[in-house]
Amino acid sequence: MSVEGPTGAQVAAAEPSPPKWRVIGPGLVVAATGVGAADLVATLVAGSKYGYALLWCAVLGCLMKIVLVEGAGRYSLATGRTIFEGWQSLGRWTTWYFGIYVVIWGFVYGSAAMAGTGLPLHSLLPVLDVKWWGILSGLLGLLLVWFGRYSVVEKVCAVLVGLMFVAMVGAAALTVPNLPDMAGGLVPTIPGDGGIIYVLSLAGGVGGTITLAAYGYWLREKGWVTPRHMRVMRIDNAVAYTVTGIFVVATLIVGAELLYSANVAISTGEKGLLDLGEVLEDRYGRWAGTVFLVGFWAAAMSSLIGVWNGVSLMFADFVARARHLPPDDPDGLHGGRYYRGYILWLTFPPMAMMFLGQPVGLILAYGVLGAFFMPFLAVTLLWLLNTDRTPTEWHNKLWSNVAMTLCALTFVALAANELWNQLAKLG
Repeated sequence: MSVEGPTGAQVAAAEPSPPKWRVIGPGLVVAATGVGAADLVATLVAGSKYGYALLWCAVLGCLMKIVLVEGAGRYSLATGRTIFEGWQSLGRWTTWYFGIYVVIWGFVYGSAAMAGTGLPLHSLLPVLDVKWWGILSGLLGLLLVWFGRYSVVEKVCAVLVGLMFVAMVGAAALTVPNLPDMAGGLVPTIPGDGGIIYVLSLAGGVGGTITLAAYGYWLREKGWVTPRHMRVMRIDNAVAYTVTGIFVVATLIVGAELLYSANVAISTGEKGLLDLGEVLEDRYGRWAGTVFLVGFWAAAMSSLIGVWNGVSLMFADFVARARHLPPDDPDGLHGGRYYRGYILWLTFPPMAMMFLGQPVGLILAYGVLGAFFMPFLAVTLLWLLNTDRTPTEWHNKLWSNVAMTLCALTFVALAANELWNQLAKLG
């Protein structure tokens, strides 16, 4: 009497089906969070000063973010550990650096994020001033991430990305870009007159800082938690930053065609986007300015919501690991008391800065600590993904090491420039 084994169909039915990729995923959230109003202004100013000369740099910046976010996601999926657990394995210095940074960063960023949402809303609906529109946006973000699950955050970010994409790509289409000049801009060149600073800023600054490290936490919230999700994670990340790349290129086109060609200057900081809205309105009609301001608000609001959710997840994990709580302790997860405590920290103390002004010492500390975060992320990923802290199968390949080393060197140069600027302010 023979005992037959399971048929091929039975085996196939018993195995879990491969995860399916959809356009809306954690990659879209991390990309939407990383592209804020300040990034748009930096790209616009670069286009207004140098035309298409730095187009190659904007493309390179998106490729660098793909490399870093893929590394963070690969570490989380390959090991089942969070990025902070990885940092913690490198020594206590990582805990001290991240702990100090995330507290100061949250306080300063909270005020900037609320002001960034308040500016376009005030221009669209001047019944309230910038501060009160910003406070209302912060409270809206708090309610959304306090009560909403990750799936809600993902859907809201998708809508906001759609709005900002339509607004900026539409503005670029209105300007009728010069395709031969654009093609020339893909050849790497560094303009004189401070061009190297814009090269570094476009390559390293556009597309996120601390939020890149939050990707692994969004993967966990999505349910992508094992190596079998590696392929879908890579597709998700690549598509999200392709969308970001198109968005950034569109911003540069607007700067080159609408501002550079007409020799129009805009303000530094987020008010530069208000200037651009006025230029669009003057040239194409009020509807164009209104659509752009809605896109401006969507870009700022998507960053606010993403940070309120993603960095709060990181903070909760940081506190839980620092207190040696079990990995499944609810206090260290979404909806736990550390998660909600950081949401409150992002929302209410920064409101005082909107009324009282920004303390110089805190802003300097924010600038110095923030300058080190991207080199910190790039170097620690190189360390984690080339040692026994990651299974050998998922170690960096040669091209990954070359790309991450290039990222690290770029961010070290940016950090040195930022430190020089901060020291100049002290002088």
